[in-house]
Amino acid sequence: MEHKKRISVVIPAYNHEKFIGAAVDSVLSQTWENLELIVVDDGSTDKTGELVQAYTDPRLSYYYQENQDAFNTINRGMSLAQGEYIAILNSDDIYAKDRLEKLVAHQQASNAACLFTDVIPICDAGTVFTDPEFGWNSWHHKNRNWYFACEDLYTAFLKGNLMVTTSNLFMIAEAVHRVGKFCSLRYLHDYDYIFRMMLAFPDQVHYVADEQLLYYRIHDGNTLGEAAIIGRQQDIQVIQKYMLAALPGESRMIASAGTKRLLELRDELEQVQGELAGQAEPSVREQGRLLFSAIKYKLRKKLR
Repeated sequence: MEHKKRISVVIPAYNHEKFIGAAVDSVLSQTWENLELIVVDDGSTDKTGELVQAYTDPRLSYYYQENQDAFNTINRGMSLAQGEYIAILNSDDIYAKDRLEKLVAHQQASNAACLFTDVIPICDAGTVFTDPEFGWNSWHHKNRNWYFACEDLYTAFLKGNLMVTTSNLFMIAEAVHRVGKFCSLRYLHDYDYIFRMMLAFPDQVHYVADEQLLYYRIHDGNTLGEAAIIGRQQDIQVIQKYMLAALPGESRMIASAGTKRLLELRDELEQVQGELAGQAEPSVREQGRLLFSAIKYKLRKKLR
């Protein structure tokens, strides 16, 4: 293999004193040693900063800022990166020990501009969610199946965020400089970013589907109540934007009009159904069905 290129890993950190140590350790213990770790503390009020600053590894740099949200924190970290590769790790996720080494090998063999792998979902305590019926596993499995069926990455992403998280991004520095900063979408800045990457580097964004090299933490600290609404609103915006971006110019107006009307019809249908449901007192059986649906909805929100 050619000389050991430098990898810049950016950790945007915010109030993750329970997890920041495991995240930092997973980077500093990588089998690929030529790296720099840039931790940008986004105004943490717990011991996150204190724990990071206790490390003595010269490869680690710590920066503090007033709270500016995740996308700004990542952008600052990437602007400080000096490596020939740039990767991101959220402060509650964990790299597999040989993640960087394997991704460098894949990149050098394929000349990819950006790569991501499959992930392993874990809970707060680090236990792996292995049940295939677990809500997140079911969602991710459907996205993977769709990718293998359609055999097109861009199309697969229109169905769902196959990358899952910003922690999964591994890029050459040139790609980062060309694609630019993360946008200001609070929940879906990674989703928007990967579409821009695919448009900027057609056929050079690779999904390493047979490797699980990232532990993705699922826990109650993900502001799920708000994300359930705002996240889906942003999801609609991103999908519509990049679906149209993939079409020839003359087709975009037709597709735009059609998709907008479909969304309007969905809202109108829900309104009519709600009005009709309110005209009569629901039966005991119907009350039970509605209660069961509400419970399933809340469970899905907690598990995503």
